[in-house]
Amino acid sequence: MTFGNRKIQYFSESVSPISEKWDCIITPRRNWFDIDLKGLWQYRYLGYMYVKRNFITQYRQTILGPLWFFIQPIFTIIVYMFIFGGLAGISTEGVPQPLFYMAGILFWNYFSDCFMSSSNVFVTNAQIFGKVYFPRLIVPISGLFSALFKFAVQAVLFVIIYVWCLSVNSDISVNLSLLLLPLLILMLALHAFSWGLLVSSATYKYRDLQIMISFVMQLFMYATPVVYPLETIPEKYKDLVSLNPLSAIFETFRYGAFNVGVLDWGGLLYSFIFLLVVLYASILLFNRVERNFMDTV
Repeated sequence: MTFGNRKIQYFSESVSPISEKWDCIITPRRNWFDIDLKGLWQYRYLGYMYVKRNFITQYRQTILGPLWFFIQPIFTIIVYMFIFGGLAGISTEGVPQPLFYMAGILFWNYFSDCFMSSSNVFVTNAQIFGKVYFPRLIVPISGLFSALFKFAVQAVLFVIIYVWCLSVNSDISVNLSLLLLPLLILMLALHAFSWGLLVSSATYKYRDLQIMISFVMQLFMYATPVVYPLETIPEKYKDLVSLNPLSAIFETFRYGAFNVGVLDWGGLLYSFIFLLVVLYASILLFNRVERNFMDTV
C-alpha cells in the first residue's frame, strides 16, 4: 500500500515481512509493557516543543512573568514561618526557618508540578491524541522537564537564602551525601510520573476522581516531612510517616544540605523499590488504557 511517498506493509504475527525495505511497518502491540524508546527518541523535538509551550502558556499575559518563580515560594515561606514556626512552634532542628522551609518547598513544588502534568494526560490532550499519532508518553515526560526548569530557577533562590544564612554565622554545613542530589531529583520525578500515570489512567473515565485526587494531594503534603523534620514526630507516628516513600528523599536532602538528622539508607532503598513497582504498574495500565481511551473521552 502506498501512502504519499511511503510504502506501508500490513502483516500478521504469523507472516514474516518480505525482504523489501519499507519506510513504515505497522505491527500489532505485542504486550502491555511496551515502551517505544525508539519512538520517544525520534519524537524528542516534539517533546521540546511541549516544554516550550508549557512555559509560554503558563505565563502568557502576566505582568511579572517568570518572577512568579520567586514570588510564590517567598510568600509561602513567610506563611510557613508564621503558622508552623510561630503559632505551632514546630522545631527546625537548629536550621534557620527560611532555609528549612525553602528546602521543603523546593522539593514539594517539583513533585507537585510533575504529578499534575502526568495526572491529566488523557483528558487535556484528547483532541490531539485523536488526530495525530505520536508516542503518548512524550506528553508526561515533557512535563517533567518543564517542572525541572522551574526547579532550577527556585534552586537559585534556595542558594541565595543559604548564602545569606551563612553570612549571619548560622551553624549549618553541607556533607558528602549532598552528592546524592541528582539521584533524589530523579527519584522524586519518577515517583510523581508513575503516580500521575496511574491517576490519569483512572480519571479519564471517571472525572469526579480528579476533584478527589486534588484534595488528597493537598493533604498528602502534611503526611510528608515538608514543613517538619522526621525526628520531631512522636514515636508512635514516625513509622507511619516513614511508610511514605517521599519521606526518605526529603530527609536525605536536608541531611546533605544542613548536616542535621540522619541518612536513612534503608528508607532510600524502600523508596527505590516502591518506585520500581509503581512505575511498572503505571506504564502497564497506561498502555492498556491508551488503546481505547478515545472511545470514552
